[in-house]
Amino acid sequence: MNNNAPKPYIGRFAPSPSGPLHFGSLIAALGSYLQARSQQGSWLLRIEDLDPPREVAGAADAILHTLDAFSLHWDGPVVYQSQRLDAYQAVLDGWARLGLTYHCHCTRKMIAASGGFYNGHCRHLALPDKQAATRLVMERPVYQFYDRLQGTISIPSALAEEDFIIRRRDGLYAYNLAVVLDDAAAGITEVVRGADLLEPTGRQIALYRLLKAPLPHWLHLPLASYAGHKLSKQNHAPALDVHHPGKALWQALDFLGQQPPTDLLGADAPELLSWALLNWRLDKIPNKTNIELRCVDSSHFQRSALL
Repeated sequence: MNNNAPKPYIGRFAPSPSGPLHFGSLIAALGSYLQARSQQGSWLLRIEDLDPPREVAGAADAILHTLDAFSLHWDGPVVYQSQRLDAYQAVLDGWARLGLTYHCHCTRKMIAASGGFYNGHCRHLALPDKQAATRLVMERPVYQFYDRLQGTISIPSALAEEDFIIRRRDGLYAYNLAVVLDDAAAGITEVVRGADLLEPTGRQIALYRLLKAPLPHWLHLPLASYAGHKLSKQNHAPALDVHHPGKALWQALDFLGQQPPTDLLGADAPELLSWALLNWRLDKIPNKTNIELRCVDSSHFQRSALL
């Protein structure tokens, strides 16, 4: 057996059920899907349902239906973070026994008043866990990492060295903790997602190192903006039209710099994906973190890089 053989590629798409998928979601889904399939890899799906107050009833099922309508078919069972709470708590319990975590009562207002970065105020106070956040003692800060599209990313010292929250004051597990434990458990070899998640990547790498888990590669895709605002559920970006997936797929491929032929504008999803898999080029993707979408007509976007 050759232990030096490359690991099989495993990628993933991990939306939150806080609303329907929109064009920005499609860029992340399509980019991660094509990157996985172009390397004969697996593409997994995880629903990040860790924040019940932000979830929309029926959104998780709608996400699955939309991906299916766009012929973005995933491998294996869907993973729901809400079913992995025991795994998260087991890790927290282990770190607590090693003295790697502590409880913090500091509010956002207090942190803002002290310069905007948490200064470790509660680290040695041995505070009770009631109405407290749980922070990780940052012993091995990450000051930079390499992204396959964005290049070398440097992290300010104050951010890299901050003891960050891994369980919130309201008892919910923090995104950074859950995403790393889930990706490590699934054996994800490359994380392909939007550039809005560049900032927390350093913290996630620190968690990988603490877990002694293999690090994935990182690839952060440009964000779609319109009229100066990132397309997001919070900004009420329109839901994808499941009845006409081909048009949105063509637009997403164009946004990602793949230059799909105009004669495929009327193609269906499977035909477009077949073309995309044969022509997928990572070096064609713009390495801007944001790209402005300019509405050319009622049904088409044209991309132009933000200055």
